[in-house]
Amino acid sequence: MTSTSSSSSRSRFGIRFSLLARRWRRAIDAHLAAAGLTDATWVPLIHLQETGGGISQKELALLVGVDGSSLVRVLDILCRQGLVERRPDETDGRARLIHLTATGERRVDEIRRELERGEEELLAGLSDADISTMLAMFDRIEERLTTAEVARRKDKGR
Repeated sequence: MTSTSSSSSRSRFGIRFSLLARRWRRAIDAHLAAAGLTDATWVPLIHLQETGGGISQKELALLVGVDGSSLVRVLDILCRQGLVERRPDETDGRARLIHLTATGERRVDEIRRELERGEEELLAGLSDADISTMLAMFDRIEERLTTAEVARRKDKGR
């Protein structure tokens, strides 16, 4: 590969990755919608399971990518459905932390099974080794993003 083609690949990567991520998300959302799930409800549940729960509403809103007031309405719905609960923070009596209930855990298991079905179709033709390689590259990109975010926070604190 020449430096020109390498440079061209680098210049195209960000936009391609961003557009692909959006298309992936739309395809997954459509698959889950056909199974009766909306992104407004499945995404917070998955993030709660991924983090182990017990996180603040603000932290969850950042993970989900919505503002706190939008998340409040979703959490109210999820609470009424018995999927999540707000518990007092033992270290800050004023704060409440969001946790999955046992019913919520079972619902996330159902969501994950449905996600697997949708992803299986999208990943057809890729070997496990191909996917492992991509995931390793994603990890490296994520590490760079984390390092950059930490550096930005330090710079702001000066």
